[in-house]
Amino acid sequence: MSEQQQRRRRDTDFLDRSREVGAMISERDPIWGPQLVVAGAIGLQFALPEKITIGPSWLMPAIEVTLLFGLAGATPHPRVRHSPLRRRLALCLIGFVSAVNVFSLIELTRYLVHGGKAGGRELIFSGLALWLTNVLLFGLWYWELDRGGPLARAQRTDAMPDFFFPNMTTEGRQIAPDWTPGLIDYLYLSLTNSTAFSPTDTMPLTANAKMLM
Repeated sequence: MSEQQQRRRRDTDFLDRSREVGAMISERDPIWGPQLVVAGAIGLQFALPEKITIGPSWLMPAIEVTLLFGLAGATPHPRVRHSPLRRRLALCLIGFVSAVNVFSLIELTRYLVHGGKAGGRELIFSGLALWLTNVLLFGLWYWELDRGGPLARAQRTDAMPDFFFPNMTTEGRQIAPDWTPGLIDYLYLSLTNSTAFSPTDTMPLTANAKMLM
């Protein structure tokens, strides 16, 4: 077999493996799952008053929705839904939504500390919306960053995890030996971390995970 034929065979094997892994990820974590979470975080920003937003209250969410639809439209085929390029673009989108949320949080804090023309009910509901948005966004961050993201986790099951879930213990493996964390698990991790202000049943193992939490 010539070198060119060997290269073609390696490329074919790689594509077949990528399709197999992509199909497995799509079955475990459908592509609409993270898109729905991002859409939920954006939707909560529509509820914020203009006092704590950048420009009109609809401006940043409208830009984020456009970026979300652009990302979904640019990578509709299952072969590229879990490509490294798409992951980088998705991380940029999550980062942008997070930055907008941080700005609103800073503005809300300023109103609470220094006062202003804002009612107590409005500030309370704004704080609740920002907190829920943080829960959704951090769930996505955990899902995307643990062991390099969903594609890397599926390809390298022996990689060092960033988070240690109860299902990874010896007892958990006996009950469900093929268990791997999905998007719901990371959203639950984000929720418990946000309410307890400390790790609960899932522990951070790496420095990146500890700083993120």
